[in-house]
Amino acid sequence: MQKLLAFFCAAACFFIQAVHLNGQSRTGTQNVFDDAMSSMDKAFNNVDAEFTQEDAYYLGRTVAANILAVYKPYTRNSALTQYLNRICQTLVINSSQAVSFNGYHVIILDSPEFNAFATPGGHIFITVKLVEAATSEDMLAAIVAHELAHIILKHGIAIINDMKVTEEMTATANRAADFAGKDNATAKRLMLFRNSVTKTMDTMLKNGYSQSQELEADREAVKILVNAGYDPLALQDMLKVLQRVQKSQKGGFNTTHPSPADRIKNVESMRNRANDTGKYRIPRFKNK
Repeated sequence: MQKLLAFFCAAACFFIQAVHLNGQSRTGTQNVFDDAMSSMDKAFNNVDAEFTQEDAYYLGRTVAANILAVYKPYTRNSALTQYLNRICQTLVINSSQAVSFNGYHVIILDSPEFNAFATPGGHIFITVKLVEAATSEDMLAAIVAHELAHIILKHGIAIINDMKVTEEMTATANRAADFAGKDNATAKRLMLFRNSVTKTMDTMLKNGYSQSQELEADREAVKILVNAGYDPLALQDMLKVLQRVQKSQKGGFNTTHPSPADRIKNVESMRNRANDTGKYRIPRFKNK
């Protein structure tokens, strides 16, 4: 699967044009195209195939591009974005997956929603409204740690793997074939990739992960916070803020996460404590 999703992300326009290349002479570009298509066949036809970090990154980059077509990035305070990325790197080096294909990146979205989500490739999105709701660096770290946990636990990749064992992929490919011609394998394969991106987008922006995945991400987030020296109780504090705003907000967090009350109970059951290093973070938070 290596280089597979990179090819799709970097040459989407070429893929669309390539549908019309049937019967034409083969070129060097066509050979590259066929090699990528062959790799994609193996990836999507083999249920047991493993997504590499590189595969996850390029899938995530495509999803990220779609997210930025829906939300505008927050650009009024670049220092705030840098601050969140420093928090993220502190968490990453204290996590079980400190290395990724192209690192982890936090992007603030200019949205009045209280929401956050992450792509499989290491892109973490947090709305400016959610950032502003945090009253400490520890609470900001809790938001980032939860999204980082989704990446580490491969919840986004699980969406694609679930699709492989359903008839949805086959049905979509058949519709593409009907549209482009029964013998057009290119259309089938391209539609498989497109559908995986669409499914990931729907999960992140509309349907949300399953409750079990959200609770698992909270538990992983607590471990990361403790390892990094942050107060794990900050996750509860953030959830309590979300619990208060839940009744007044439609969409966003309400549609993509389970009840804050259930998540608070889940986190409370862990009873983890970290060394108190808050005095080092208070000045940073005030000057963010």
